[in-house]
Amino acid sequence: MKDINKMAIIATQNLTKSYKRFEKEAGLKGSIKSLFRRKFLTKNAVSNFNLSINEGEFVGLIGPNGAGKTTLIKMLTGIIAKTSGEVSVLGFYPSKLEDKLKLQYAVVMGQKSQLFFELSAADTFLLFKELYNIPDDEYQKNLSYFVELFGVAEFLNVQVRTLSLGERMKMELIVALLHNPKVLFLDEPTIGLDAVAQRQIRKFLREVNEEKGTTIVLTSHYMEDIKSLCNRCVVINRGVKLYDGDTNALFEKYQTHKKITMVFETESNYRLPKYVEILEQSLYKLSFMVEKERAQAVLKDILNHCEICDLTIEEDDIGNVVERIYSDGGEVKL
Repeated sequence: MKDINKMAIIATQNLTKSYKRFEKEAGLKGSIKSLFRRKFLTKNAVSNFNLSINEGEFVGLIGPNGAGKTTLIKMLTGIIAKTSGEVSVLGFYPSKLEDKLKLQYAVVMGQKSQLFFELSAADTFLLFKELYNIPDDEYQKNLSYFVELFGVAEFLNVQVRTLSLGERMKMELIVALLHNPKVLFLDEPTIGLDAVAQRQIRKFLREVNEEKGTTIVLTSHYMEDIKSLCNRCVVINRGVKLYDGDTNALFEKYQTHKKITMVFETESNYRLPKYVEILEQSLYKLSFMVEKERAQAVLKDILNHCEICDLTIEEDDIGNVVERIYSDGGEVKL
């Protein structure tokens, strides 16, 4: 949550990003008509967005695909310009791309790499050292700290393209943090990683935030990323902010179901109660959603009637949480 004793280093007021889309009728006739009269549709990717983030905060930005999360991150980092409203990061307007600002923040996108695949990670680190004019002693200190924290010393001198996805993401984070940025923007940093790599990256980010005081803004579809790292979260859908506050309070209210998946040792025709939402069912596998308070009773009954060889229990995903918030009229009621 916000600390009034700390300075707001990220601030937006009525921030809006609009896109125009060309629309035409299908076929040759539509193509000819569009030569003389074009029809455009305007879509707001982010609409009248107000946000204030203090120094040292770890803030989660959540919402379904297409909600406007990445667009917001891109405006905060200067990758795209705003349509209207105000935006300030560390006292600068991001789209001016001033060197004084670029030296103070870093951005990591899970689906885009800033590493050079033909080089080793160590060579890439040296290249970024020169780009950011990092002093030798500071570079060695930071590199040693991050390499030890991640345990990646054995991978420094191998070609980046030969690294696994998890190993490569660790290197992405290291290269982003070598110059001691005050703000780190993360867009889906754990996407596609296995559970072990996800836990390692969460541990790394927590230590960077707590020990170095780095302000971190994180977007993720993984529930555990948000719940374990971010005391504060911001919910966005269709470009509009729906919630800004305590993470635990939000999920306690809206994360109302559990997803249960089980594999049977023998054929089973078990009939679930009507209040359970079946996601997948066959003779050897059953997957369903059930309200938290009813999950224990349902599980107990299944285990009394069926032989189980595998069982997985998962929390509601972020998409379902946002849908329930939106069903409240776009206003969180805690």
